[in-house]
Amino acid sequence: MTLFFLLLQPFQFFNDLAGRIGRFISVIALAMMVFVILLQVFCRYILNNALPWPDEAARFLMLWLTSLMAPIALRQSGFVAIDTLHRYFSSHLVSAIALLLSLISLIVLLVAFQLGWKHVGSGSMFSSASLKIPLYLIGLKTIKMSLFYMYLSLFTGVTLMIFVNIEMILRQLLLIIDKNIFLRPIPNLEIERID
Repeated sequence: MTLFFLLLQPFQFFNDLAGRIGRFISVIALAMMVFVILLQVFCRYILNNALPWPDEAARFLMLWLTSLMAPIALRQSGFVAIDTLHRYFSSHLVSAIALLLSLISLIVLLVAFQLGWKHVGSGSMFSSASLKIPLYLIGLKTIKMSLFYMYLSLFTGVTLMIFVNIEMILRQLLLIIDKNIFLRPIPNLEIERID
């Protein structure tokens, strides 16, 4: 039991830190996405001259936003779930079922990790159709953005979800071993309301 508890500590620390950083970056990505979409609406309908890059930029930002928020949602049980089992079964059996489901999820995430890495490698061979890095602003030549960065978002999300899943497995194991053990609550990263 002590071994599981010691293994849990670094995963909790990493997931706390990754969650805070991911949430911060996601808020910025969401704000940028809204700005880019509103800019496109303004240019298209007011100026009657649509820009070529906002659609792809919004997709790029949405991919990163989703990939950074999915591990947070997984950790805080924010995904859709059927939670009626605890009414019909003992807490020990519910913990065992949760552990089994977490292990199956880990297998799926490891397969996604392997496939995602191959996909990221193929992204380096292609460039974005419209996103360019405007290096002409500092006197250099403009270059097209590689799709590597777009594909890397999904791989990053899967990797972070693996770390969260391992933390959840360790928590379930500790609860199965001792149902009265005190585990530090998972921090809630919701935006606090100002009353």
